[in-house]
Amino acid sequence: MSVPQTRTSARYSRRALASVATAALIAGGAVGSGFIISADGYVVTNNHVVDHAKTVQVTLDDGRTLDAKVIGKDSKTDIALLKIKDSGSYPYVQFGKAAPRVGDWVVAIGNPFGLGGTVTAGIVSARGRDIGAGPYDDFLQIDAPINKGNSGGPTFNVNGEVVGVNTAIASPSGGSVGLAFAIPSETVQAVVDQLKTDGKVARGYLGVQVQPVTQDIAEGLGMAKPKGALIDHAEDGTPAAKAGLKSGDVIESVNGNPINDAKELSRKIAGLKPGAKVEIAYLRGGKSDNATITLGALPTDGSKVASSDTGMSGGQPRLGLGLAPASEVGLSDSGVAVVQVDPDGPAAAKGIEQGDVILDVAGKSVTRPSDVAEQIRTAEASGRKAVLMRVKSSKGVTRFVAISLTKNDG
Repeated sequence: MSVPQTRTSARYSRRALASVATAALIAGGAVGSGFIISADGYVVTNNHVVDHAKTVQVTLDDGRTLDAKVIGKDSKTDIALLKIKDSGSYPYVQFGKAAPRVGDWVVAIGNPFGLGGTVTAGIVSARGRDIGAGPYDDFLQIDAPINKGNSGGPTFNVNGEVVGVNTAIASPSGGSVGLAFAIPSETVQAVVDQLKTDGKVARGYLGVQVQPVTQDIAEGLGMAKPKGALIDHAEDGTPAAKAGLKSGDVIESVNGNPINDAKELSRKIAGLKPGAKVEIAYLRGGKSDNATITLGALPTDGSKVASSDTGMSGGQPRLGLGLAPASEVGLSDSGVAVVQVDPDGPAAAKGIEQGDVILDVAGKSVTRPSDVAEQIRTAEASGRKAVLMRVKSSKGVTRFVAISLTKNDG
């Protein structure tokens, strides 16, 4: 790992500093940072910096304070695009052509605590961080000091190119402790391009609800490793359903790019535009298959490409359940109803509740308790370490539960 020379670092810091705008919001008195990306005065910042603001002013490094208007905002990635109202030629910076590596040096510039242009340095500590800020979290983690007011400011590489937008910190005190998070520039560019053209972001839509593939679920499906996105449900009439994808399929790749988990599937699909054709590789019944799908447009009512249910995991073959045909107890026309739950049993510990309906076990539909027992015995006889059950809750939500078949569990 090489350390940038002082003269080089100072030179690109001065050039970058000239392009950095501190976005001072008159409405509410909020203060943040931003940076100019074009000579005609387009400015990138965080959505949370300008959200709900009626008036935005941008203060440049030369001391000028100029009015700006909001061109577009995207709450899902926390990116906003502004435009300085005064015409002119402004200094600007460019996005990096390559993603930074862990260990690369970076420089962060912003307006901490309203002090004005401030430069701090550090390295990229990690990539792909999910901090629960939004549905498409994929943050760079950096250790350059970031504080309140830095939000929306740029993170530069040693070539003076923007590789991230400073967005959040993790801190027990509220101040910098070396845990800062920046939105990668590739994400920012894709969002900004749409905001500049359309004032909003249109995202691809597959139409599936998915959950992570845990170790237990992987064993239940006969997979060597827990990876991919397990489909809970393909919504009727959606691109996924029209292409034949269904509950129990595991999406393994999109356009040849491996999918490691449900979150990654969400990001991949959302990063594509409606109408784009994608090649989906998936696993069904132990066999791989492919589908070519034309993506729809993500609904604007808050629906997601993929919603992960991480609450379900493993269990034991001694379920601790009282079962009955769902049709006989009035819960459903099909499936096996859970009519009693041992609160100390393994199924209860895994979230199974009275009123749930077991729809299938190991991919086979079940209608009687004996069907459940038979499929478990079959899975045990075939050497499976776990069996996968699809369960519908009393609220109508379906999810998969992997039941461990290890004899000494529980």
